[in-house]
Amino acid sequence: MPPSATALPLAFRRVGWSNLFAQFSEQIALAAAPLAAVLLLAAGPAETGWLQTAQTLPFLLLAIPVGLAVDRASRRMLMIGSEALRALSLGITVILLAAQAMTLPALALLGFAGAIGTVCYSIAAPALVPSLVPRDRLGAANRVLELARSAAYAGGPALGGAIVGWTGAPVAYVLATILSILAALLLAGLPQERPREASPRDLLADLRDGMRFIARHDLLRPILVTAIFFNTAWFVLQAVYAAYAVQSLGLGAAEVGLTLGIYGIGMIAGAWAAPAFGRRLPLGAVIVLGPLSGFVASCVMLLTLRVPSIHLVGLSFFLFGAGPMLWSITTMTVRQAVTPAGMLGRVSALIVTATFGARPIGAAIGALTAARFGVGACLFVAAGGFLIQLLVILASQVPKLRELPAA
Repeated sequence: MPPSATALPLAFRRVGWSNLFAQFSEQIALAAAPLAAVLLLAAGPAETGWLQTAQTLPFLLLAIPVGLAVDRASRRMLMIGSEALRALSLGITVILLAAQAMTLPALALLGFAGAIGTVCYSIAAPALVPSLVPRDRLGAANRVLELARSAAYAGGPALGGAIVGWTGAPVAYVLATILSILAALLLAGLPQERPREASPRDLLADLRDGMRFIARHDLLRPILVTAIFFNTAWFVLQAVYAAYAVQSLGLGAAEVGLTLGIYGIGMIAGAWAAPAFGRRLPLGAVIVLGPLSGFVASCVMLLTLRVPSIHLVGLSFFLFGAGPMLWSITTMTVRQAVTPAGMLGRVSALIVTATFGARPIGAAIGALTAARFGVGACLFVAAGGFLIQLLVILASQVPKLRELPAA
């Protein structure tokens, strides 16, 4: 974590380190899964697309129930349980790979189980942070979390791809399992949360309140719609990238991991640059840089159809990481600032459901498009989605923001 993290409370720093290990575990596994499918199970673009669908489907199916639980149950215990579940699924994957008994359906099922843990962690963590960090330090805390995620996105895929290429998939999954266990142990050291009063309202009433709050909010509504189109387009691309890189661009497993690692390097660059952008630009302008960077990156990726260059791929992934990282930090801070504390769980759940839930939809679109029209058509579909998300945010009130809005 960066030096600024030392100015934050000790309990938050435990969450920060746990987040780093959990993110590395997830990214190593996500990089290893499609490579194992292509190299060991002879999967093509359509099959890797369906694998991505399975690994992201829990965000669509479970985010809302988890968010409602986050507003009622111990966020600390939910996060510990989520990491334990992820570690279990990764451990079973190791056993099946080592025994040469892995099949594509089994890989998809275990990826689905691991993603359940990711859903719980992703929703509970932003809801837990405001209880650990003063309001005026939320931006710094979110930056620390996003820097950890950036480091994982940079190192995880590169490390996972290199391990798969050099020693095989089982070793990559062993490392991911160990990291997930460490993440759970760090969370276990957090202090017990102060009990919250049980809500007299029913779950559906809470859910309707959260939906109305987002739908009526001039900032959260366009941010949500933009994120939906971004994630859909991103996973249209992600669904076919491993197969496209290996079979069309001629990249090996280590090179695929390297290009995905460049995505993480872009995220790190965006996270480190966030304070400088924040000092020099209005908040709304910093937010818009994310969708703009995503659209430009998709156009660069389109060029690889004519010029199959690993350098263009690397540039595209760098832009995909840098701009959207600015988006992640700023929009999460806006959400935490404008949402009442008692609604953070359900509002986060609805946003995760809509945005992360768009991932399996995007992956399925990628799989179907690749099967019917070829992988090139997927790149055009993705670029169209990135154009839409840019137009949505530009037409909203968000670009007019000068500073963090009042609660």
